[in-house]
Amino acid sequence: MPATILAVDTATERCSVALARGERLDELAEAVGQKHSERVLPMVRALLKEHRLRLDECDAIAFGAGPGAFTGLRIACGIAQGLAYGVGKRVIPVGNLQALAFAASRKAPTVRRILAAIDARMQEIYWAVYSIDAGTATEVAAPSLASAGDLPELSRRHAVDLVAGNALHAFAELAAELGCATAPEACASAASIATLALADFAAGRTLPPAQAAPIYVRDRVALTIEERRAAAARA
Repeated sequence: MPATILAVDTATERCSVALARGERLDELAEAVGQKHSERVLPMVRALLKEHRLRLDECDAIAFGAGPGAFTGLRIACGIAQGLAYGVGKRVIPVGNLQALAFAASRKAPTVRRILAAIDARMQEIYWAVYSIDAGTATEVAAPSLASAGDLPELSRRHAVDLVAGNALHAFAELAAELGCATAPEACASAASIATLALADFAAGRTLPPAQAAPIYVRDRVALTIEERRAAAARA
C-alpha cells in the first residue's frame, strides 16, 4: 500500500496542512497572521475528515522544519511531535528551503539548479541551493544566513538557473543583478513538504517524535543593549 503522510507548515504567515496518499495530494491553506496555534489543529481535523481518515491511519507526520519565523517553526515541530506521539508514529522534518525549491521546480521543469532565498529580516536572507533531478531537490549548499546584498554573488558562485523565494520581493533591487531566471512568488507549503516526505519515508528517513527539531539557522534574533549602544556609537 502507498504511504499516507500528513504534513503541517507554519513557518510563515500562511498556515497549511496537506495529506499525501500515493498519487493523491490535497492541501488546506489559510493566511492566519499570528494565529497558527489556533488554526492548525482545526485544519488538520478538517482535512482528515474530508478523507474519512483517522490520524492513526497516517504512516508519519511531516512538518516544515525551517528556516523561517521562530515561533512558527516551534509550533509546527510541536504539533507534529504531539500528533505523532499520540498515535505512535514517526516524524519527518522537511526543510522549508528545500520545499521552496521543489515547488519552484514544478513550474520550471527545465531548471536544474535553484537557489532558494527568503527574507530573514534585518537586511539578511536565509538561502540554500538545490539540484533538481527526477522530481527531487538534492541539497548542494546547506541552509545558511547571509546579507541580502550577497544574493547576486551567491547565485553566480553556485551557477544557478533560478532564484526563488520572497527575498526577491523584500530586496527587489537585487533582481536585475542576478543574471538568471527568478520566481519571487514561489513558496514552500505543506503540499510540497508532504511530497518530499513521501520520498523520505520510503528511504527510511524518519525520526521518533522526541528527536524532531526545527532548523533555525539564525541563533539570535535581537542585539543586546550593549550591542545596540555600540552600533549607535559607530553610526
